[in-house]
Amino acid sequence: MTHSPMAGVWEELGGDPALLHRVSTVVRPGALEARLPVRELARACVGVCALAGAELGARRAGLAEVPRVRVDDGAVATAFVSERHLLIDGRAPVTFAPLSRFWRTADGWVRTHANYPHHRARLLGALGLADDATVEDVAGLLAERSASEVEETVYGAGGLAVALRTAKEWAALEQGIRVAGLPLVERERVDSVRARVLAPLDGDPLLPASGVRVLDLTRVIAGPVATRTLALLGADVLRVDAPQLPEHSDAHADTGFGKRSATLDLAADRRVLEDLLAAADVVVTGYRPGSLDRFGLSPEALAERRPGLVVAQLSAWGAYGPWGERRGFDSLVQVATGIAAIEGSPERPGALPAQALDHGTGYLLAAAVLRALIEQGDEGGTRLVRAALARTAAWLVNGLNGLNGLVHDEGAAGSGSAADSGSAADSGSAADSGSAADAGSAAGSRSAADSGDEPGRWLAERDSGIGRLRYALPPVSFAGGPADWARPPGPWGTDPARWAGQA
Repeated sequence: MTHSPMAGVWEELGGDPALLHRVSTVVRPGALEARLPVRELARACVGVCALAGAELGARRAGLAEVPRVRVDDGAVATAFVSERHLLIDGRAPVTFAPLSRFWRTADGWVRTHANYPHHRARLLGALGLADDATVEDVAGLLAERSASEVEETVYGAGGLAVALRTAKEWAALEQGIRVAGLPLVERERVDSVRARVLAPLDGDPLLPASGVRVLDLTRVIAGPVATRTLALLGADVLRVDAPQLPEHSDAHADTGFGKRSATLDLAADRRVLEDLLAAADVVVTGYRPGSLDRFGLSPEALAERRPGLVVAQLSAWGAYGPWGERRGFDSLVQVATGIAAIEGSPERPGALPAQALDHGTGYLLAAAVLRALIEQGDEGGTRLVRAALARTAAWLVNGLNGLNGLVHDEGAAGSGSAADSGSAADSGSAADSGSAADAGSAAGSRSAADSGDEPGRWLAERDSGIGRLRYALPPVSFAGGPADWARPPGPWGTDPARWAGQA
């Protein structure tokens, strides 16, 4: 049997290969066109997530067969650029800050991220510029410095800037070597404690994660996409943010579907945090590795205090190596790992047609959580799963031809092929890839649809507490499953910090 990308990921997640025949795909050749196989990555990530959901639902409902899964390239591609389709009372979101862009340096290119006010302040501070500095001010300064100097200076000040590298340069870097040696999704059984048995399911639609309480400590895209997907499948997802770090309202509107949103000072409100953890089934974190450890939220501390949890961690660069504690976002990972060089030209870097590392890794992490819940039903045990944008990038750069982190041959033809199409056996800022004309982002020039078909069929509208929303429908689909989220997003941070049904 051909070892397609979807089959390879499903095997790595511990899934039964015999279930892959339950998956069918609808191929749309124009979807997510790129030199790298973005469409195939997106299809695989969504497919394994849907299959894991269908399998968990079948087990809990006592079904004789796992429901059939349908992966439509159009729905997947539309969801992978969900932030571009979102309208709030007819208004398109603000997705790109002026200082989040590519810049020419004395010896190449560097990309910065400054969508959040504190990241902008750190960038300007590292460069010795005033808070009112303009794009022209920054451009003039960076043009006189080397890309590596800018990278180290800005990161040293707590900001975000990454020098453009080729795939071979990244593969030779210590962090690239460490990341390439990791599984696409790390999975670990921490202990053999008995986990909570999920109640049988009975209802329409089939909600595999019904009754599962998910504490969502994530921001931006990848982590929120994972928890948004778990919410689609019936989980009680409570997103908790620090009150002093408000999320962009537009980013929250895009990824807040199905969830409730609360603010909590993790240091001052320890009793509330402990009460939430005491009743949680899943904890998903998306902050810089180690940054939550002081609150007792390391995997080891969680396993000790709340045995039987599923702990899911998302990072930009991986949890190990010299870059393990660095902040990062999809756009920056594309630049570091060679993707921007591959998708660009000799004159300027490029970008993928979507924040595919974010979205793809989000669906991979959700799939890993669902598979962990299945395995807990069989064997118990506290479970740890980890995913990293840089590891997903290595898989993409390698052409999805295995999961061993081989270096991409930059002289090879791009993908975008339908290699696994039609085979039944056959995936932190909100929209960094759109940019000003000289920011060098290929994504900025592509159609917002990027679905290979008219995207309207995969969009919906509904009223919400933040206005009338037009949004992308979820691409995770299986027979008898949900077609949309049970609730739209409400205003950020306005829900109580407690589980649904608790007084």
